[in-house]
Amino acid sequence: MDIQERAKKIKLLLLDVDGVLTDGSVVIGSYGDEIKNFNIHDGLGIVLAAKAGLHVAIMTALKSKIVKFRANQLGIQKIYANHLKLKLLPSVKRDFGVKEEEICFVGDELIDLPILKRVGLAITVPVGIKEAKELAHYVTEKKGGYGAVREVCELILKAQGKWDGVTKKYFE
Repeated sequence: MDIQERAKKIKLLLLDVDGVLTDGSVVIGSYGDEIKNFNIHDGLGIVLAAKAGLHVAIMTALKSKIVKFRANQLGIQKIYANHLKLKLLPSVKRDFGVKEEEICFVGDELIDLPILKRVGLAITVPVGIKEAKELAHYVTEKKGGYGAVREVCELILKAQGKWDGVTKKYFE
């Protein structure tokens, strides 16, 4: 099955954080505060995906105030956090009423491999580990934290014929 056919079936966009929504860097301040960089293009992509009716959720290894804050800014519906991401998959499917083939997951690291193996559209980023690239149906052109998520949102929405509708106002 080609990428377009897989993308047409997607109802849930499930995103890893470090290395996908960010470049994987973590800055820790002298008081232990954590800083992550998020890309504004990714943010708009997520907003447009949600506007087009796609569910968007985050699946990450650790709970983070910063991730929760950014998710709230973008209207991301749910954050799942656990080092063993596969244990979270049944909850994700139940919470959103989706089958595995209706999920697009974007991940890049060892802990993402079990999810990448099971979803309908498995995506990684150019700096993702070798095993992630081998499992992925698609490797983004953009790096994580530099527009990769926006690229995925466009891919899915264009395949579903929704991109023009959600971007129309920007061209008027």
